[in-house]
Formats: sequence, structure tokens, C-alpha cells
Amino acid sequence: MIESPPFWMYALGFLLLLGPLITLHELGHYLVGRWCGVRAEAFSIGFGKELVGWTDREGTRWKISILPLGGYVQFKGDMNPASVPDGDAIANASAEETLGSFHHASLGKRALIVLAGPVANILVTLAIFIGFFSILGNPVQSDPVGSIEVGEFAEESVAQEAGLSVGDQIVAVDDTQIDSFDTLVQNIVLFPGREVTLTVLRDGKELEFPLTIRAVKETDQFGNEGTVGRIGVAPATVGYDFKDVGIGEAIALSFDRTWFIAETMAIGIKQIVTGERSIEELGGPVKIAKYSGERLSLGTISFIDFAALISLNLAFINLLPIPGLDGGHLAFYAAEAVRRKPVGPRGMELAYRTGMALVIMLMLFVTFNDLASLSLFG
Repeated sequence: MIESPPFWMYALGFLLLLGPLITLHELGHYLVGRWCGVRAEAFSIGFGKELVGWTDREGTRWKISILPLGGYVQFKGDMNPASVPDGDAIANASAEETLGSFHHASLGKRALIVLAGPVANILVTLAIFIGFFSILGNPVQSDPVGSIEVGEFAEESVAQEAGLSVGDQIVAVDDTQIDSFDTLVQNIVLFPGREVTLTVLRDGKELEFPLTIRAVKETDQFGNEGTVGRIGVAPATVGYDFKDVGIGEAIALSFDRTWFIAETMAIGIKQIVTGERSIEELGGPVKIAKYSGERLSLGTISFIDFAALISLNLAFINLLPIPGLDGGHLAFYAAEAVRRKPVGPRGMELAYRTGMALVIMLMLFVTFNDLASLSLFG
């Protein structure tokens, strides 16, 4: 049965999710910029026409704009909100104009300011997970050995077809050692259609069984479809205990969790690029609004957990080396460090125009893709 939250919950979830995450991202740029002596001319949540705003004593215009699909900090010397440098203005700037200008700051300071946005989002993700582990504890399987033992098979099981039997212990997938059912799932669910070799322990002997992970389309309670990998086994024992952890262990666990999610994102992007997954699985603002409303309807913990995932997504996307994104700026700074001089203004302008065109086309595509996936379009 499909359970759809009311429309207002989608809108509220979207605003509660992206509003704070974008603000913290831009605040990272702003605070490090101030620390480096760079003046911010505008700090905007959203794009387009200003809805409400004020100017502080430092001359920074703080505003909320009409399109809540992003935000920006425009530093002194920027040609536009994407921090594209004005080559002529930079070359002909007076001593007064260079004071507090972003593009006249040292290479190291510019790199730190740009990197601060994605780092702020990563810190948000880490902080959320640290809070979860500190308050709720670390969920560990009650019987790890029993969890890797085959208890039963699904109706369609590629593992059973390959020769596995009830009572076998799955100890490895290819070269990856399996110590719990969670580890097994992580090495199966992300790779539908992949050929792997399972190593199982049977009567004290290790046996190998090659098989192809079955691609299965699954639908959640809200009607969202996704393709996952399944081998059709269920563990002999299922159960979790929540182990209390100190702040040090909570920090370590949050880093592990964040790294695992980042790896999952990289795997997903790679699979889309190589054609292992459909490009239709890419999501944009409409899907974010949909999922945020659904997570909000499930409760505060589920919504905050989703916020951690989206915050890390924002950092990941912004670090892609595409001109116009933070990663594009960092790529130019890396080239500047190697060449010992900035990239020429003509080449930089062409790269930024191309990069922004790619970003706009991608946004249009994922938005159309989002709309096409809704029941309104069948």
C-alpha cells in the first residue's frame, strides 16, 4: 500500500532540509573568507529576485531570494554569484580595490575559502552521526556468526541455484571478507548484475560458488522504485543490540559511516557513467522534496538521518571538478599552483561558461526526470 504524505509536508520537508544545509555551506565560505580578510558583498539563500534582506555594518547584503534551489556568497571582485573573476577589473584594480578582494587574496586563502563550503557540509554529516551514536548507541548484530549462516532461501535465489545450502556460512564475496550480514548486504545490494564468487564454509571446508547477482526492482511504502542486487538468502539469526559508546568511539564510527556513504555515492556515479545503472536514477530538487516529505512523515530521526545524507551529497557534488562549482575553482587553483600563474582570463571565461551550461543542462534533465517519474506523468 502506498502511503503519500500531505503536500504541505513535502514543502516543509524541502525547506527544513535545504534551507539550513545551504545556509551552513555558504556560511562556511563566508566565515573562512572573513578570517582571511576577504569582504563579502552579498550572502543569499536562494537565487533570483530578493524577497527580504538587510545590510550589516560590514556592508554585506544578507538576503533571501525567490528561488530556493541554492545560495551563494558574492565576494568583492566577483563578476557574479558563481565567483567568476572579472579579468579586466582584476588587472586594472587600484590599491584600494584590491583591499579585501577575493581574487587578490593569496592562492592558499582562495583555496581555503572555496573548500570551506563542502567541508561545512561534511562536518554537518559527521555531527549528525556523532549525535546518533552518542545518544542511541552503536547497533551491532547480536550473533554475527549466525548472521552469515544461510537460514533459508528466497523463492527465486541465485545463491541456491549456484549450489549453496542451508547452514553454509558465507565468509567472503570475491576478495572481501564477510563478518556479518550487514557486510554481506553492502557487497551485494549495490552491484545488481555483477558476477561474483561466494566463499562459504561447509563442514569445516571452504568452497567457492560463482554466481551473478540478481537485479531486482523493489518498491518502498511510498511507491519509490529502485534497482538493487539480491542473491536470495536470509540469515539464520537476526537481531541487533545497541552498544553504548563514548564520544571518542562515536567520532570514529561517524567517520566510518560517512566514508562508507561517500564510497556508495562514488560507486553509484561510476555505475551510471559506465551504463550499469540507468541515468533515470539521478534525482534533482523535485525528488529531494518528495523524499524529504516522506522522511519527515516517518519521524524526526529518519528526517535528520536523511539530512546527513543530503549534506554529504551537497559536499560531493560541489567538489566535482566542474567550472562554476567549488571543485571547478579548486581545479583552476591547482593549475595555477603548477603553472605559477593564473589561467588566462579568456580560457577561464570559456571554461566557466561551458561548466555553467553543463550544470544548467544537468539541472533541467534531472528536474524533467523527477517530474516524469511522478504518477502525474504515468
